[in-house]
Amino acid sequence: MKRLNEKIAIVTGAGRGIGKETALCLAEEGAHVVVAGRHLDSLIITAEKIQKLGRQCKPMEIDISLREKAQKLIDFTLREFGRIDILVNNAGINRDAMLHKMTIEEWDEVIAINLTGTFNVLQLGAIVMRKQEYGRIINISSASWLGNIGQANYSASKAGIIGLTKTAARELAKKGVTVNAICPGFIETNMTKNVPKKVWDLMISKIPMGYVGTPRDIAHAVLFLASEEASYITGEVLNVGGGLVL
Repeated sequence: MKRLNEKIAIVTGAGRGIGKETALCLAEEGAHVVVAGRHLDSLIITAEKIQKLGRQCKPMEIDISLREKAQKLIDFTLREFGRIDILVNNAGINRDAMLHKMTIEEWDEVIAINLTGTFNVLQLGAIVMRKQEYGRIINISSASWLGNIGQANYSASKAGIIGLTKTAARELAKKGVTVNAICPGFIETNMTKNVPKKVWDLMISKIPMGYVGTPRDIAHAVLFLASEEASYITGEVLNVGGGLVL
């Protein structure tokens, strides 16, 4: 028996990187998945890979910062599958700039997608899960929630996700719904691939394990928190970064 046999999952930001690997990992363990994001072409590629595993997968192009679009994602999933067991809030962007140079547009865009978008999908998904009296919500934050040069907007959004996670965990615990956050460290994704070599080497020097992580490292952590093995864990923040945050 697979760990997530016949469970229904939503993964946002599933067209690439951590979201893509998470969707694949959940499907490998038996889940059917709705993959959501802003770029349909990449979502279709993810969906095709999942379908080859013998799992159902529906791609949906969506901007989760828009409330009505987030509602459509939840409604679509219920229409297709009848329930929502696992919700992975992974969608996020960065618009890096030093604090004194950051524009209000750069601030607003990151907060809208990373924090408001996570709230939109989490709240609407939680309403469904409360009625079911079952659910697993995993929010992808970042080690940057502790503060990172050039990322005032990104760090603030990811810190907000931590607070949102802990509050939701308290409110939903008696309804059979767990809510946890994962904080990736320095992971090889599209966000980090263009980092200058000097910065790359500096980041790796700060990681006790001595190497950069992969999206699959995060996906495995999501799988654990989505599984029955983690049924008594809620409100936790799991750092997955080779010891970057100790």
